[in-house]
Amino acid sequence: MITQAENLSIQHKEKLEKLEEYIKDLGSLAVGFSSGVDSTFMLVVAHNVLGEKAIAVTQADASVPERELKEAKEFCEARGIRHFIIHANPMKEEGYRHNGPDRCYYCKKGIFSEIIKVAKENGISYVAEGSNLDDLGDYRPGLKAVSELDVKSPLREAGLNKEDIRIISKAMGLPTWSKPSYACLASRFVYGEEITEEKLKMIDEAEQFLIERGFLEERVRLHGKLARIEVPAKDIEKLASDDIREAVYKRFKEIGFMFVTIDMKGYRMGSMNETIKK
Repeated sequence: MITQAENLSIQHKEKLEKLEEYIKDLGSLAVGFSSGVDSTFMLVVAHNVLGEKAIAVTQADASVPERELKEAKEFCEARGIRHFIIHANPMKEEGYRHNGPDRCYYCKKGIFSEIIKVAKENGISYVAEGSNLDDLGDYRPGLKAVSELDVKSPLREAGLNKEDIRIISKAMGLPTWSKPSYACLASRFVYGEEITEEKLKMIDEAEQFLIERGFLEERVRLHGKLARIEVPAKDIEKLASDDIREAVYKRFKEIGFMFVTIDMKGYRMGSMNETIKK
């Protein structure tokens, strides 16, 4: 049932077909939809295969930037996909607020428990999340919650990694094929730093400021009152140029940061996990 993707290699066609068959066998599916690269691709394939029996469910809380929520709403509206917004409150979980290395477990368990409720209320048999094979190579405590709740992982089941998903998404004409990878704002906190809505808002405003200045792949990591900015190595010189550096410093101070630094290693996914690798 390959749709809109006839120019794919045989390998990618086979992976897409495997994904379509896996989703078809489920019969109905609620997709945890963040508007990111992976969940957008999975949602579109699910909707192509299942029609009205595929729904999107998006979490809205302080760890989700407004721009991501807006994109999720607009995408589903444009494609006629039934879309539900939930407001699970991860702050009620002490394990989340205290931000230990297992923070993501508490967050995922709370959010997907709510998604499961939405699915049941709408006659949907299964719930899916958007992790791919590459996610198995990093520290991902949230996958434990996924397993405990019997949430499906279709992209992993079909053997898809991030590069596969971008290639197929491009062939399908999805606008997210080149979208930078994204993780919730809570991932910007050094482990042990208590998570609060005020701090999440600081990070959101700081990252939005960078995005508006052309740094589309960036992270603002929070270490107390210090902001550690990560951008790709090729963009470090641009960020350090006098006009941008001074503007960033001024705005970050207004937001509430006391110190502002540039990480000289550059952007890399999950850099906070470097402190717990061993």
